[in-house]
Amino acid sequence: MRKNALFLAAALVIATATPNLAQAGAEAVVGFTPAANGQSALDVVLNSIKGAKSQILVAAYSFTSKPIAVALLEAKERGIDVKVVADKKGNMAKYSSVTFLANKGVPVRLNGNYAIMHNKYMVVDGRDVETGSFNYTQAAAKKNAENALLLRNVPGLAAAYHAEFQRLWDEAETLNPNY
Repeated sequence: MRKNALFLAAALVIATATPNLAQAGAEAVVGFTPAANGQSALDVVLNSIKGAKSQILVAAYSFTSKPIAVALLEAKERGIDVKVVADKKGNMAKYSSVTFLANKGVPVRLNGNYAIMHNKYMVVDGRDVETGSFNYTQAAAKKNAENALLLRNVPGLAAAYHAEFQRLWDEAETLNPNY
């Protein structure tokens, strides 16, 4: 009886903590690397950035991809609010994508509070979430077997990811431009 009560209590907590994914108009776009058919994982990420209208929040473990960094800079230049929080240990190189972005005026913070901050996601326009195994790196795009999933028109899920982004951002250190 006690096990059943604990199970029901746990199920209730999980059910109330999980954002509603069955929203009208929700859509999923998936890409794999290597791309056998359809879009590659990199295409999904780049198309997410290029389609942004107001804001892109990026949480990244390792970030060395020049195409993604350039796309984020172009988004900033279009007037999109772009912010990046990345793992501190994985992004300390003087010439990395995060330093490139910081030097171009994109707000970047490094989070060193965990063994690794292993997130790989973007929240776009407060309604879309791109996530998956795909690190924002050259190796992920060219050498690894990876996936990227874009969930469109899921504001409840996007709000949960946004809240986690904000938590990581608030506890992170600002990366100041260095050249």
